[in-house]
Amino acid sequence: MGIWRSVSVLFLGFLLLNLSVARFVVEKNSFRVISPDSIKGTHDSAIGNFGIPQYGGSMAGTVVYPKENRKGCQGFDESGISFKSKPGALPSFVLVDRGGDDDLVLIEVWNAQNAGASAVLVADNIEEALITMDTPEEDRQSAKYIENITIPSALIEKSFGEKLKKALSSDEMVNVNLDWREAVPHPDDRVEYELWTNSNDECGFKCDMLMEFVKDFKGAAQILEKGGYTQFTPHYITWYCPQAFTISKQCKSQCINHGRYCAPDPEQDFSRGYEGKDVVLENLRQLCVFRVANETKKPWVWWDYVTDFQIRCPMKEKKYNKDCAENVIKSLGLDLKSIEKCMGDSNADSDNPVLKEEQDAQVGKGTRGDVTILPTLVVNNRQYRGKLEKGAVLKAICAGFEETTEPAVCLSGEVETNECLNNNGGCWQDKAANITACKDTFRGRVCECPLVDGVQFKGDGYSNCQASGPGRCKVNNGGCWHETRDGHSYSACLDVASVFGDSQCKCPLGFKGDGFKSCEGEKRTFHDQLVLGCLLDLKYLFFMLRILAAQTLTNAKRRKPASALNAAARTPGEAIIAHAVETFCKRGTEVKSAWAAVWVILLGLAMAAGGAYMVYKYRLRSYMDSEIRAIMAQYMPLDSQGEVANHVSDDRA
Repeated sequence: MGIWRSVSVLFLGFLLLNLSVARFVVEKNSFRVISPDSIKGTHDSAIGNFGIPQYGGSMAGTVVYPKENRKGCQGFDESGISFKSKPGALPSFVLVDRGGDDDLVLIEVWNAQNAGASAVLVADNIEEALITMDTPEEDRQSAKYIENITIPSALIEKSFGEKLKKALSSDEMVNVNLDWREAVPHPDDRVEYELWTNSNDECGFKCDMLMEFVKDFKGAAQILEKGGYTQFTPHYITWYCPQAFTISKQCKSQCINHGRYCAPDPEQDFSRGYEGKDVVLENLRQLCVFRVANETKKPWVWWDYVTDFQIRCPMKEKKYNKDCAENVIKSLGLDLKSIEKCMGDSNADSDNPVLKEEQDAQVGKGTRGDVTILPTLVVNNRQYRGKLEKGAVLKAICAGFEETTEPAVCLSGEVETNECLNNNGGCWQDKAANITACKDTFRGRVCECPLVDGVQFKGDGYSNCQASGPGRCKVNNGGCWHETRDGHSYSACLDVASVFGDSQCKCPLGFKGDGFKSCEGEKRTFHDQLVLGCLLDLKYLFFMLRILAAQTLTNAKRRKPASALNAAARTPGEAIIAHAVETFCKRGTEVKSAWAAVWVILLGLAMAAGGAYMVYKYRLRSYMDSEIRAIMAQYMPLDSQGEVANHVSDDRA
């Protein structure tokens, strides 16, 4: 019996003897029959512990039950049977009868895959609760199947299998859907996962597969951990030696702390090579490496240590020892003394706190069963079923995130669907600004209006997305008309959401058009740029005119010399106007023009202050009256009003 199975049996015995509550939780996915109506509905199916389940996704297909070789013991090509789907047809889910042992199940799935099946449904041969189809005892023959099976498989109950067979025998088309979307729950924005592993590198194919996985998955795991997307915890299984045998040669060679924590002999030969207690000590060391690294806020260093130890300290080269391990620890800058303190005394006749905690954790809690199979991966407290391979495991972890919240590593080429590459996924797109509402996820694509440079687009994501809120004009001019004439830039984008609650496209003063595609007219005069250049909304224009008129009349009554613009700057209205200028007048060359105009006026007023006092006092009332009426006439001309002379234009143009 293989070493991993020995661990499972010994540990299971430990649980039964001491806790009497051992339980094995079967991870299931939803199996839904779409048609015929006679068996329509949802049923449970047990996910096979090999192949690649489509975590986070679903698969539709039609059930096929072969007329011969129904256990799949021989290759279907020998009988000329093919399950390959024709172009445009649904994939084929091959229904086979369960054989007598795990080896036969692997062969059944392997033969169906080679014949073109997209998934395999194994009908149980006895009436029992669903169980997990696991990989058999480790040998090179079964390893060939484990490594190369890439389709998902599921065990269904015998009674349900009979219903499927009956429907198929009546020449009815059986359409079904395998759904793994809820196989991994996603309760929050972080995924917790744990790997039950072993430092032994001489236990056959599964040890080789585990080491290969750790090496391949290291990069993705560290990215997820450093970004705060996941919380990873390594675990190691140990078993105890019964009290009556603690002084035996077997227990002494395989256990530490007087038989409390044991591991099988790596070579399964007590007379040569490494002993089981060597494995226990290295397991303990790796646990303490994780704990010390975690205390320094760098838990991802565990992946560096484990991969480096595998490379530098293999059993085959007789380097699997304390000295080699300490060299790896020093090279990674870890605190060796803290790790030794964490490990404690392996010869003490007492519990080791770290390993005791590991033994307690092996017992299943909540939706997770007891850990009896190595290696075991648990994601959000659900045991992962399937091949221990980077792409498949990453897909399972990513299934623990809500769709569209998964980190970028979940959109790598190995797991993302890339549906946005074809016709932009049917979503909204602004090719000119290179903006799209299409987002690829590992489940598929979604159409959501994007967030660009802090500006949120709003719409249905399929046919329409509009920039909204403050700053909208920074992104492709808010989708409005814009043009450069005579060295001056003009835009119809109006960003006034923070004041008036709306955002729109309006042609600037002196231009006419829809504001989106065109605006025609002459460029603004100096007077327009100075007084109204940035006040494109009529509501704000009237508000400003009222302030200017009120403050100017107040100054006139007090006989204080001031110009129309200076009047507001010398009164309590100054703060309001300054805020308005700051809010509305920050757009490229218009900002420069407005400030240049202000400085020119202030400089002119300073130079002509003496002479302007008497002239201003005489013309104040008539001057302001005609100025305001001229501006108002541009927006609300009266039928009975003739053209009013604009003194500002005459004097300052």
